[in-house]
Amino acid sequence: MSNFHSETLDRLFKTILNLQTIDECYRYFEDICTVKEVQDMAQRLETAILLDNGENYQKISEDVGISTATIGRVSKCLKYGSGGYRMAIDKLKSEE
Repeated sequence: MSNFHSETLDRLFKTILNLQTIDECYRYFEDICTVKEVQDMAQRLETAILLDNGENYQKISEDVGISTATIGRVSKCLKYGSGGYRMAIDKLKSEE
């Protein structure tokens, strides 16, 4: 996705990388996103984690409150995407 990269996005990601605490993240994301946008991102990450753990679509949909279509998109990214979900999940696992 070379057209995805830009100076503006680089600046956004740099500001995220500069956050040092969970509280700073809450404060920043509350200002930069709607609550729904943050919740949607959290649901997608939770979905990726559950898919990685072998959960089925129906259980994920019930537990997370996400559509099976979105679960399918997350699954596709987890399997064939750029590796972002895999990297994030692996880093979470290594911290636990």
